[in-house]
Amino acid sequence: MTSYADLHARSLADPDGFWLEAAEAIDWIEKPSKAFDPSLGVYGRWFPDGILNVCHNLLDRHVAGGRGEQTALIYDSPVTGVKRTYSYGDLTEQVSRFGAVLEDFGVGKGDRVIIYMPMVPEAVVGMLACARLGAIHSVVFGGFSAGELAKRIDDAKPKVILTASCGVEPTRKVAYKPLLDEAIRLSAHAPESVILLQRPELAAEMTEGRDHDWEALRDAASGRVSECARMAATDPLYILYTSGTTGVPKGVVRDCGGYLVALAWSMGGLYGTEPGETFFCASDIGWVVGHSYIVYAPLSIGATTVLYEGKPVGTPDAGAFWRVIEEHKVVALFTAPTAFRAIRKEDPDAKLLAGYDLSGFRALYLAGERADPATIQWAEEKLGVPVIDNCWQTETGWAIVGNPIGVERLPIKHGSPTVPMPGYDLKVLDDEGAEAPVGKLGNIVLRLPLPPGCLPTLWNDEKRFREAYLTTFPGYYRTADAGFVDEDGYVFFMSRTDDIINVAGHRLSHRQHGGGHRQPPGRRRMRGGGHGGRAERPGAGRLRGAESRRRAGSRRHRARDRGQGARQGRAGGGLQDRACGEAAAEDPVGQDPARHDPEDRRRRGVGDARDHRGSGRARRDRRGAEGASRIDVIPAAVSPGRDAFVPSTQRRR
Repeated sequence: MTSYADLHARSLADPDGFWLEAAEAIDWIEKPSKAFDPSLGVYGRWFPDGILNVCHNLLDRHVAGGRGEQTALIYDSPVTGVKRTYSYGDLTEQVSRFGAVLEDFGVGKGDRVIIYMPMVPEAVVGMLACARLGAIHSVVFGGFSAGELAKRIDDAKPKVILTASCGVEPTRKVAYKPLLDEAIRLSAHAPESVILLQRPELAAEMTEGRDHDWEALRDAASGRVSECARMAATDPLYILYTSGTTGVPKGVVRDCGGYLVALAWSMGGLYGTEPGETFFCASDIGWVVGHSYIVYAPLSIGATTVLYEGKPVGTPDAGAFWRVIEEHKVVALFTAPTAFRAIRKEDPDAKLLAGYDLSGFRALYLAGERADPATIQWAEEKLGVPVIDNCWQTETGWAIVGNPIGVERLPIKHGSPTVPMPGYDLKVLDDEGAEAPVGKLGNIVLRLPLPPGCLPTLWNDEKRFREAYLTTFPGYYRTADAGFVDEDGYVFFMSRTDDIINVAGHRLSHRQHGGGHRQPPGRRRMRGGGHGGRAERPGAGRLRGAESRRRAGSRRHRARDRGQGARQGRAGGGLQDRACGEAAAEDPVGQDPARHDPEDRRRRGVGDARDHRGSGRARRDRRGAEGASRIDVIPAAVSPGRDAFVPSTQRRR
């Protein structure tokens, strides 16, 4: 059996051989003759002469291979009381038919389609229909404000927008259509058509000549099909926007071939899930984790995926996840530490767990924010399965660091997401670009080229891509995270790089300063408040001058935001998405525009996940170039309260 060390070493020493072998797991119209061409794109392109179709790989090939009757998608919506299952045959028919609908509206290869929808099966159908035709989808988190949506409309210039009348929470409905109408009014680009799903919970008014009823179009297209387009592996599959430091969203581009190969490898190698098994990712399709592990990865291998429109607590109680796991025979759950903090808070003794049979459940995966040891240990004790942390970014599309349970289950060190995944040549550099010693805090970077699945560029902005990620350390991708690698090769993410402070000549991250977490050798934990930190022994150092005032200000911001988070938590909200940076608050079903939208939060004076440390302009002046975003996997939604405050390492820059 191959060890992790051998696997990772081979992926770096022989990337062509490694990734061409991994590419055998998917269907190609024309197989690639080589894995990588360094002469293409900004830093090279993966599978440059390969031709495929992503939708075919997710649906048609499984039907042809005998999985037509197997369940592909389970829709479980405790907020509406609706459950539906779609076999691979059903989903293929629905997607092919809706592809024909989109073709009627002139959508074809290279056209953009914005999807502004809640967690409903039609949203997945829309995504896969775009992939089928070769159109580029851009999913915008449901409920974002008109202003934020307008920015994405102007940048993507969609031909068609897919939307729904509303999102549903346990206590109210969130009307999407008025937000969309206002966004179109504000944007310079006007989409030709809007296709609207009228939900029974709340009907929306239609704009004559522009808006079209989803169900009427679908019914009229009964019996029609659309063909899978021939797509180059390097063609864009989707654009996913993250908030940039300039106020203009960054459109992360994902290609077809490299992304599919990486995700297919990760399902078995990292998440230990096999074809025919059920994988439950409690995120939202508006975030990168929802794209990758609700939609594309599970279906790529012929697994069953769960689309959950609910939250870990309150729908109806803290046993919601246990019900889903038992009822749908889930083998692996991927969620956020915030979710388990909320469950632990509501049911600290896990009494609700006793009523469910989780005998087939094998592993819990956490990402999206700091997986604090107390939460991990609680989950380990109550569930009796491995609790695996993993760390990545919107830009990378899949895990940078994780525990490859499908290859070799490595010992867990609380505080570390474990080791780099295949293809990631992770280094820690000092500010001068020299490699830092073992255990020394520095800048976490990835030697180019990035592995398959990672962004090749930003949408229509190659200059910004170079400046944001590739210029600070030539030859490396800048993650904008600080951390260290220990003597066993385990990676510890400690902070964002603009949160590093100097104390008595030592570089300390905010996590080291205030969190009491594992530290590099020789570091003394700091404690204290006011304008400076107080060392555990006198004379060890303190913060001074402007830096001291800045840190004091940041503490005031964090105290305010902790209080706000607690108040929102009691009202059914909490902290949201540190990864995409698209939202700062979490609501009961992940669909409240007043809690997820940076524009709205600025208007109300609530701290933004992108900026807990002073004005955006001041931070940009201090920081210089933009950096990468940490990933989100916040489930459809959580109320963490004060004890779930996420430190600076997990915030969007």
